[in-house]
Amino acid sequence: MGVTDPAGPVMDRDEVDRALARLGAEHEAIETSLLALQDHAGRRLLEGAELTGLTKERWDATEASITLLWAYFDAYTGALRTAREIRARRRWSSREDLVELTELLRGEAVTVAGAATASATANASTLHGGSGRLSERFSLAALVDRMNELYARSLDMVVAADAVWSALPARIDLLAAELQRTRRLAHPVGVRPGEHPAGDDLERITRSLTKLREQVVCDPLAFWVPAQGSSAPGGGRPDTTVYDREAQALEEVRREIDAVLSVRQDAEQRLIKLRDVLSRADRTLAEARTARGEVLAKIAATEVPVVSGPPTALQEQLATAAEYRRQAQWHRLSPLLESLEQKAEDELLRARESLTAVTAPLAVRAELRGRLDAYKAKVARHGLAEDSLLVERYDTARRMLWSAPCDLRVAEQAVLRYQQAAAELLGSPRVPGQSGYEDRRGPDA
Repeated sequence: MGVTDPAGPVMDRDEVDRALARLGAEHEAIETSLLALQDHAGRRLLEGAELTGLTKERWDATEASITLLWAYFDAYTGALRTAREIRARRRWSSREDLVELTELLRGEAVTVAGAATASATANASTLHGGSGRLSERFSLAALVDRMNELYARSLDMVVAADAVWSALPARIDLLAAELQRTRRLAHPVGVRPGEHPAGDDLERITRSLTKLREQVVCDPLAFWVPAQGSSAPGGGRPDTTVYDREAQALEEVRREIDAVLSVRQDAEQRLIKLRDVLSRADRTLAEARTARGEVLAKIAATEVPVVSGPPTALQEQLATAAEYRRQAQWHRLSPLLESLEQKAEDELLRARESLTAVTAPLAVRAELRGRLDAYKAKVARHGLAEDSLLVERYDTARRMLWSAPCDLRVAEQAVLRYQQAAAELLGSPRVPGQSGYEDRRGPDA
């Protein structure tokens, strides 16, 4: 074993040669990385940009770190060159050479100092927790570790800024172009600021995108989300929250404009259909009113619902819709037509229900007439048509059903008596149920 010193046991020639080969490979790798960092597109953009906020703070510290990296690399290069010169003095290094090489390769023999790196050292140490001294001594291994640390942090900042700049501004520009196309579609159909909510949304989205682009260009790191638990440089993703929100808002505006355009294209057909539905509702109500008069004249002792007239409000709204169409106010016509279409269908349904309710007594009378004739045909098939009791009860029921006004309650009882007599003669065990007509006059009728 050789003599010892603070650097440890004295290295032999083979150990020195292996260390020099390893350090040479590390030197080449570090130089390649530093040159790649120097030529990185993100670093060049950062140098030429007017930065603000977090990005400016981080870039000032990163620039100091890069300067310090080159100072460290120069010191590393000088130490490696010195070690190679000592090893090249003679083919078989002397003990003194080996002691000197051991100190240089393993000991803290590299000093980084000087006015050229003073400010860089101060700035970098403030950010990364350094001692703030203007000169430091390192072993070559410790110097490599320090350079790797500074390089990783510098590259992380550069890659993050470049990733945001590569992702967001181009997407913002595409969305802004789409916004302009949407605006050109919106104005002719009345979707304008102050006239339609979607027009106000377009103005707000425009302001938001303009502000967002300015912020992304000046402070890209404000829109960077680091990956949790990742130590790789550039681990993370651009924060697109604001962009995504405005893109969704623009999509909603486009859907609104599409709806307005659809209204403009088929407004006349929809108005014609509305007029037709309301006209059918009016005719049905008129039919119900006529039927009510007929029921009151032909049916006695019953209450007939009152038939209301057509709603004037719907006609007024229909006239307003036609005026909107003449004035090309499509953004106002769209919601009005949707409301009117539903109300018109409801009005037609109400008119049909009124007609059904008014004509219910006539339907009951028709059902009783049909039942009476059906039983007469049945008894005729059995040869009982001339039975005096059946003839008498049939004539009684028929006079009640074919006279006006007809008392449905009394007529139904007459039909039921005829059925019972027919059932007795035919030997049927029971008589079918009644029609279900209910006298609305109350128990004292």
